[in-house]
Amino acid sequence: MTGGWFAAMGLAAWFGILTAISPCPLATNIAAIGFLGRKVASPRAVLLAGLLYTIGRSVAYLGVAIIAVWGLTSLPALAHFLQGGFNTILGPILIVVGMLLTGLIELPWSLSLTGDSLQERVSAGWWWPLLLGLLFALSFCPLSAALFFGSLVPLAVKAGSPVAVPLVYGIATAIPVVVVAIIIAFSAGSLGRAYNAIQHFAWWAQRITGGIFILVGIYWSLVYVFGISLGF
Repeated sequence: MTGGWFAAMGLAAWFGILTAISPCPLATNIAAIGFLGRKVASPRAVLLAGLLYTIGRSVAYLGVAIIAVWGLTSLPALAHFLQGGFNTILGPILIVVGMLLTGLIELPWSLSLTGDSLQERVSAGWWWPLLLGLLFALSFCPLSAALFFGSLVPLAVKAGSPVAVPLVYGIATAIPVVVVAIIIAFSAGSLGRAYNAIQHFAWWAQRITGGIFILVGIYWSLVYVFGISLGF
């Protein structure tokens, strides 16, 4: 295993954490875990529901990423382009994702595959938290979609790892969810303070990461799009 492989895994984990603490997914996760545990008196049962919900999200992210990477690399024309011209498009992609992370631009759309009627049936069986996690993971908000399709999928293609990179990403998205489940299970009164702390951290993390993305994207574009040698 090379340093590049470990770097790809580290980036995948960071993208997963950023996705989970972004405002839309974070609010969704808290609402989902709170809803799952609202009729459950046992902390162990709440934690189990949170674990199943987390597994559902991770499986969904892994499946979508594998399909996307496989589709990009299996078609001969796309595979040839990725081998020769991927560096050309990577710079602009990084700049756009960085601008989304820093709030310089916003996307007006989101994809939602869940509804109130579904959520009202969640407590009907043990497998509902798993299904809810799957569906919520596929309900891409603009920022999470940009991180997933604009950063994670290109990273998996670049690293040649259609399974390991998405798997690490999916596991990383689970970390804040597990924290929320633990708080709800043992100290629901602390949830508001924890949410505010995570939001504050997310604000800084997104902007610092977005700034780095923009700088790297500019460098990548100058070198691979405009052919400018910067001498370092």
